[in-house]
Amino acid sequence: MEECKIKNLYNLEETIAKELLETVTYPWEALPKIADFIIELGNSLDKEKYDEVEENIWIAKTAKVAPTAYIAAPCIICENAEVRHCAFIRGKAIVGEGAVVGNSTELKNVILFNKVQVPHYNYVGDSILGYKAHMGAGSITSNVKSDKKLVVVKNGKEQIETGIKKFGAMLGDEVEIGCGTVLNPGSVVGKNSNIYPLSSVRGVVPEKSIYKNKNEIIEKK
Repeated sequence: MEECKIKNLYNLEETIAKELLETVTYPWEALPKIADFIIELGNSLDKEKYDEVEENIWIAKTAKVAPTAYIAAPCIICENAEVRHCAFIRGKAIVGEGAVVGNSTELKNVILFNKVQVPHYNYVGDSILGYKAHMGAGSITSNVKSDKKLVVVKNGKEQIETGIKKFGAMLGDEVEIGCGTVLNPGSVVGKNSNIYPLSSVRGVVPEKSIYKNKNEIIEKK
C-alpha cells in the first residue's frame, strides 16, 4: 500500500518528530515509540526556547496555554502553539508549531504536525495528523475496535495487519475532516483530501479526494 507510506502522506520538514518517523515505513509503526521519543527529544530541547514546566512536559515560551488546560507527561508543546480552555492532553503527545488544541479537545498518544487544528470538542487518540490537517467540530478518532481485535488497515482487497490494538487515524498533510465525522480504527486519509461532515470513515481514502460516503469518493478537479 504505497499510499499509506509516510513518504506519501507527510512532509517531514513540518514536524519536530521527523527523526522518529524516518525510522519507520508506515506511520502507525511509530505509535508505540512516541513516549520514549518525547522524553529523549525533550531533554535535548533549547532551554532558551522551552521550559520544562513539570517532569517530561516541555512547553515553548512562545506557546499559549490556557490555565484551565490539563497536560500530562510526556508531552512537548512547540513554538507558537495554542492550547485552549479545558483542553485535556493525556500524555504521549507532540503538539506542533502553530498548532491549535481547542476547547475540550482530548489528545492521547499523538503527533500533531505543524499548524494542525483540532479546535472544537475533538478526540484524537493513537493518531498522527499531518501538516495543516484540520478536524471540524465534534469529529473524532475511534481508536479501539468494538470487538477489541487488532487493527487491520484495509484498502479494497489489500490489507496490512498492524499488530496493534489501539490505532485511530493517520491523516495526511492538509486533510480536512468535516464536523461530526467518526474516523474508525485503522483509517488512513491521503493528503489534500476532504471528508464530508457526519461521515463514518474506515479504510484508506486516496489523496486529493472528496469523501462523500463509502460508495462515493471522487477525485478532486
